[in-house]
Amino acid sequence: MRTMWTVVVILLVLWVVMSVVGFVFEGLLWLAIIGIVLFVGTVAVGILRQRAKRAKA
Repeated sequence: MRTMWTVVVILLVLWVVMSVVGFVFEGLLWLAIIGIVLFVGTVAVGILRQRAKRAKA
């Protein structure tokens, strides 16, 4: 379980960095949008998996 959270945190940091780079460079606004979408998706998947594991236990 700890490994999963490590991967989720690494992905979240990566998506935040992508978003910041996208906002800093005007031509890369699409990168910011993709980063935000992936950030929200990663958080949602992490929360759903945690709830599923709690329901099993």
